[in-house]
Amino acid sequence: MANTTVSGSFAIHGQNPQHLVETVIRNRIYESNYWKEHCFALTAESLIDKAIELKYIGGVYGNQRPTDFMCLLLKLLQIQPEKEILIEYLQAEDFKYLRALAAMYIRMTFRAVEVYDLLEPLLKDFRKLRLRNMAGYSLTFIDEFADALLTEERVCDIILPRLAKRQILEENGDIGPRKSRLLDAMEGKSDHGSERGRSRSRSSSRTSSRSRSRSRSRSLSSAGRFISRSPSRSRSGSRSPSPFRSRSRSISPDRMETDS
Repeated sequence: MANTTVSGSFAIHGQNPQHLVETVIRNRIYESNYWKEHCFALTAESLIDKAIELKYIGGVYGNQRPTDFMCLLLKLLQIQPEKEILIEYLQAEDFKYLRALAAMYIRMTFRAVEVYDLLEPLLKDFRKLRLRNMAGYSLTFIDEFADALLTEERVCDIILPRLAKRQILEENGDIGPRKSRLLDAMEGKSDHGSERGRSRSRSSSRTSSRSRSRSRSRSLSSAGRFISRSPSRSRSGSRSPSPFRSRSRSISPDRMETDS
């Protein structure tokens, strides 16, 4: 039968892989024209061409009609390709909708440790994706879609299997600590800020030293101007080269005796 799971497939989360999609949505997929016309006899290789032709992601839209994205997802659950093939789907960076389809399948079928290891690198992919739902079309991004798969309970109108918290996996030693690009950027910014503060302190010290040197030069120049006026006074009749000498000579000996 075209709607049955392939023979020899393994149970996922203790049930038939196709049953990961809710019964109502699954029956609507079986009745859709896209499923009957394009998904019949698809294989893991021929499904790539259909995934590349996708124009949007999503669950159901309009009058509960399933999207092409959801039909291909159910087909993957039906044929259950090997793990290596799914990883190759995910690493196809040139085809973002194929990558999103593989991410959705991995989230629904893989173990929690593998889900974190494979989907967290998608948080660095900021390309746009079109999302179609009951409200119409909207815009999202691959990193937002990956974050929803890791944190939300329902994505594309499908209830996702329960995923263990990353903190619990880290405490059990099943997975290493996550490397945050934001934390690295903040640390780099703080280092840059400290270097900038050092440069500012250096520049302030330089400016203070320059201001001191300028004040000293101004005082010296003013003294020089004061001294340079003494020759003009000497020309008028005073022989003293400086005002200090002229003052000492202007004091009479009688005044010195009275002062003493």
